[in-house]
Amino acid sequence: MITVNTAFIPGFEVMEVLGIAQGNVVQSKHVGRDIMAGLKTIVGGEIKGYTEMLTEARDIAYNRMVKQAEEMGADAIFNVRYTTSQVMQGSSELLAYGTAVKTVKV
Repeated sequence: MITVNTAFIPGFEVMEVLGIAQGNVVQSKHVGRDIMAGLKTIVGGEIKGYTEMLTEARDIAYNRMVKQAEEMGADAIFNVRYTTSQVMQGSSELLAYGTAVKTVKV
């Protein structure tokens, strides 16, 4: 599956737009990460537990988006974007979305 954050790929032509493909995940922090994050705010620096949590969430959302696009019959996803939102205190949603298309190499 080709995924890009642009509206086109040089050398490919869009034959059919299939619609929006999306994948999301809601992740919550656990007490251990939260305690360590609180301590880290005192001395500053990267909060690696949160970085790992968000990396995992991004991968899950991306893979779900790709799976949905494949189920739609797409061979590429254009204009891929990510967005986040807070669902409730201590948990966030990460959403990956883009335009599922069928392409042909020209």
